[in-house]
Amino acid sequence: MKKKLFFAAMVLLATTRAFAQGNGIGGITEATNMVTSYFDPGTKLIYAIGAVVGLIGGVKVYSKFSSGDPDTSKTAASWFGACIFLIVAATILRSFFL
Repeated sequence: MKKKLFFAAMVLLATTRAFAQGNGIGGITEATNMVTSYFDPGTKLIYAIGAVVGLIGGVKVYSKFSSGDPDTSKTAASWFGACIFLIVAATILRSFFL
């Protein structure tokens, strides 16, 4: 009687592990599809943030230029670099992961 119970428990355990492996692969595939579906909206969001940063930077540089501030070129370069970084980072991340 103990042998039959032990054998039945082992068969049940082996079957459970076999089903778990199949569902794990399906879960990983579903998670991958979900993550990659977020890249298009994420890229567009980063482009929008870059546009807003560019506009704010343009206004800031214009105000410094109008007031005669000597470090206008430094401010312009930093804002321009930030905008370029956002655009390049979004493009590289999208091409790297998709």
